[in-house]
Amino acid sequence: MKLNSETYEYIKRAVADIFEDYGIHEIPLDPFELANKMGISIIPYSSLDGKAKAEALRYSSDGFSVETIDNTWLIYYNDDSLDIPRIHQTIMHEIGHYILGHTCEGPVEEAEAKFFAKYALAPPPLIHTLTEEKSVENIMATFKIGFQAASIANENYDKWLSYGPASYTDYEQKILMQLGIEAE
Repeated sequence: MKLNSETYEYIKRAVADIFEDYGIHEIPLDPFELANKMGISIIPYSSLDGKAKAEALRYSSDGFSVETIDNTWLIYYNDDSLDIPRIHQTIMHEIGHYILGHTCEGPVEEAEAKFFAKYALAPPPLIHTLTEEKSVENIMATFKIGFQAASIANENYDKWLSYGPASYTDYEQKILMQLGIEAE
């Protein structure tokens, strides 16, 4: 699902705010550390009893998040069959639901959380400044994301570059500043 340009801009600004608000100063971004700073509990499927684990797997093979009655946010993730980059993508996706204030599930909410995770884990300005050779392999290595996520990040970088990084937006500058990178 394609979102409108205002929504994309809103999400990019939310990511930049997270970099600033939670003191993100290095890449790769660690979703476990970020969730901890945010007070979000992360629960692996392997810690669940048999019935609860089976229900979690029926609900999602990757992971999901829930808000409890006392307004605590919990993220469950499948640590048995996912690799670390996929786990990070899943957790960042669920953090996106939290940050974006999603209270229900639907195609729009999923598209927003998916874009949030993609942008947070490998923002184009960081691809531009932190990888010498812009390749899927270098993006994977620099940002510790999987092949599919790096391929999408590379495509997004190419689109971003076509608009030219000559003038970074305020939120792009905020992300760069948090990592101690001078805007070109």
